[in-house]
Amino acid sequence: MYVVCNEHLENAIDDFIEIYEQPPDIYELEKVTFTDWASPRNCNYCGNLPKYLVV
Repeated sequence: MYVVCNEHLENAIDDFIEIYEQPPDIYELEKVTFTDWASPRNCNYCGNLPKYLVV
């Protein structure tokens, strides 16, 4: 699972495919909610605000 900004979305997709050998599902963080999970405040690759959840 990756939480990433616009700039690093392609990196997260490539890393996910390399590890799991299948394409990920991609969600915009503003459009999804989870009861027991809060989105991290930073992209997994940099300090920017995340926009996407890649799972």
